[in-house]
Amino acid sequence: MTVLARKIRLIMKLRKAGITDASVLGAIERVPREAFIPPMFHDQAYEDTALPIGRGQPISQPLVVASMTQELRVNDRHKVLEIGTGSGYQASILAKLCRRVYSIERHRPLLATAEQRFNELRIRNITCKAADGMKGWIEQAPFDRIIVTAAAGDEPPPDLLDQMSVGGIMIIPMGRDKASQFIYRITRGETEYTYERLMPVRFVPLLPNIARNGPDRQEQGSHGQGAYAQETYEEEAYALPEHVPSDEEDDFFSGAQRFALQPA
Repeated sequence: MTVLARKIRLIMKLRKAGITDASVLGAIERVPREAFIPPMFHDQAYEDTALPIGRGQPISQPLVVASMTQELRVNDRHKVLEIGTGSGYQASILAKLCRRVYSIERHRPLLATAEQRFNELRIRNITCKAADGMKGWIEQAPFDRIIVTAAAGDEPPPDLLDQMSVGGIMIIPMGRDKASQFIYRITRGETEYTYERLMPVRFVPLLPNIARNGPDRQEQGSHGQGAYAQETYEEEAYALPEHVPSDEEDDFFSGAQRFALQPA
């Protein structure tokens, strides 16, 4: 099967899974996913699966990327903050849809590789830095949209809430453990934040500070130094498309629950 045929098959699968935003599908079609993964995985570039990129980190499953991007409701006037540059794939998708992406990565080697890819693909509206993503990017705040590509605990980082513009949206995975992680959409109003629970996922944890040379123990599990190996899938971000919602969860999928919370 040709690369084009694989890409078309993936786009059709995303449509069937509920990705209906034509601009999101168009961005996924135009960004070459194979450019963001190790050569040994190029034959899987357009499979709907997460793949390892080193440092104990994954490139997320295309369904997760598409779903989070669609739920972000981004347009070409928006300034977007991304927490977790990783391979650079999610930032490249966003760059096709918004005015500018500011992306923070705690692993310096991953950031250097991602910036090289942006240059090779001539993507000029992404600005990156190595820093603690939990603190956001105060010099560039406020942001119209924030997307976090690692799982927070029970609450989003307060600094990220503070850096949202009024009317802004944050997409963030949250959950104390991988069995209870969901993607949430947080919207900032004049006096409160509205939370909507969207879909179950499994992500590596959101951690503070700039990483040392090797992956953190919390990230690597039992997989050593995060080498490119099939076994690292256990630690990667992926949606649970075959998950059957409970009666309680049906409420979230049919019409997301809304409740107001004040930041700490």
